[in-house]
Amino acid sequence: MTAAAHLADSAGEHQGLAIVLFTVFVSVTLAITAWAGRRRSSSVEFFAGGRLFSPVENGLAIAGDYMSAASFLGISGLIALFGYDGLLYSVGFFVAWLVVLMLVAELVRNCGRYTMADVLSARMRQRPVRIAAGTASVTVSILYLVAQMVGASSLVGLLLGGEGTGVRTGTVIGVGALMVFYVSFGGMRATTWIQIVKTVLLIGGTLTLTVMVLVRFHGDIGGLLHSAATGSGRGDAFLAPGLKYGADGTSRLDFISLGVALVLGTAGLPHILSRFYTVPTARSARRSVVWAIGLIGTFYLMTIVLGFGAAALVGSDTVRDSNEAGNTAVPLLAEILGGGSGTTGGTVLFAMVGAVAFATILAVVAGITLASSASVAHDLYASWRRPAAPAGPGRGRSDQETEGEMEEDEVRVARFAAVGIGAVAIAISLFAQDQNIAFLVGLAFAVAASANLPALLYSLFWHRFTTRGAVWSIYGGLVPALLLVVLSPVTSGRPDALFPGIDFHVFPLENPGLVSIPLGFLAGWIGTVLSPEPADEGKYAETEVRSLTGAGAA
Repeated sequence: MTAAAHLADSAGEHQGLAIVLFTVFVSVTLAITAWAGRRRSSSVEFFAGGRLFSPVENGLAIAGDYMSAASFLGISGLIALFGYDGLLYSVGFFVAWLVVLMLVAELVRNCGRYTMADVLSARMRQRPVRIAAGTASVTVSILYLVAQMVGASSLVGLLLGGEGTGVRTGTVIGVGALMVFYVSFGGMRATTWIQIVKTVLLIGGTLTLTVMVLVRFHGDIGGLLHSAATGSGRGDAFLAPGLKYGADGTSRLDFISLGVALVLGTAGLPHILSRFYTVPTARSARRSVVWAIGLIGTFYLMTIVLGFGAAALVGSDTVRDSNEAGNTAVPLLAEILGGGSGTTGGTVLFAMVGAVAFATILAVVAGITLASSASVAHDLYASWRRPAAPAGPGRGRSDQETEGEMEEDEVRVARFAAVGIGAVAIAISLFAQDQNIAFLVGLAFAVAASANLPALLYSLFWHRFTTRGAVWSIYGGLVPALLLVVLSPVTSGRPDALFPGIDFHVFPLENPGLVSIPLGFLAGWIGTVLSPEPADEGKYAETEVRSLTGAGAA
């Protein structure tokens, strides 16, 4: 019997328990949403949870936003298949948080209210900057969202005992409907507590499996690595660079491109940036990141153990036969650790992995949907509707009433935007069910690093930066990133491409980050140099003081 057939049979045996665990988690999250939905839906409450979360709570939520099913299953699977080269993904995802901690967290919290566009528009003309930033943020969010939902359709369908079109379609629609409900009715408060619950489940489940792997090898890491090398069928080459990257110059450049995108992209992800607005002060934002780094670092260390454990106990060939991308390595490992197919322990651990994966998917897609709907309402919609009168302490009563009405409108628009974005993500996910989704995650990071990060850093640290520079920087990174992916081998020219029957690729790399990220920075510099209007030095000084001290922060 093949590994795929074996896993399908096992899933059938465990389907009842998995469904029970799924139902329990969904019931808990729906109760959280109902509780959060009873509060008054002001813009601060809906978009930022009232800014009442503690650093520990927000750190747990940040970790929940970041640690997706791709991290839980994908990285462990890559390590099980490629050994050392797969481990490099964990390094890239983790190192990214040092950039967030050192350059972004406190400054963004002090300068903005709900979105990245708030930071840019603090010293520039609002309408063009908000439209550009909102467009880039929604694009990144939808790419990330589609990747999660397509992965959910395969993963949850398999864990529930079937990979047919009906199961996968039902999974996508179900996940999409739940994420719309969480965001529309619960806002940031419900989304945050769902992410906290998910983080506890994910860390607890991963820790349980990690301890069981280490106990199986009596705590001997060297023995684990030796068994993994043997089980991989590659010998010592499994523990050395080169199985996935390094075969030629193009693959080396591709790895560098992916690494740069992962390290720099995190600081530009909209759903990560929005988390810094849910705490009362910049100091709390920084402490949140410290908590998140501890949780995320611990998690990625455990995925390394799970990846090598799967290679040692399951075998790389068995994992590959079950799923070419390695996404079933952890479920197969859990079943073996529990005693094997047909045992009570194997049934419980297998179902636990399914429940944790489902919780992971729901929490991540809820956070992404909220961030993208906030960009639609607070940036795109508000840029056309918001009055041109300057904000400040001298506003009259009528101005304040207008501001209040605008905030109520933004919340209503955000609710409708969540439905619309959910529908778009469901439609695209259904269309892309049979496609390779790995490049979508890398693309989301590459677009975030190419379009969002240059404009954000220039705005915070370059006093000459102008409105034209910001707009050019965003579009100068966004358009090349998307265009290069269309012209890359992930779209055409290979058997696993989106369009395998045709070949129009001219760009050799799978990830555009190595080219599009420098283009984003270059476009911002050129736009600033060629700008007909000089930068407002007074606004920059005001923004700098606010970013460093928090004076005047929302």
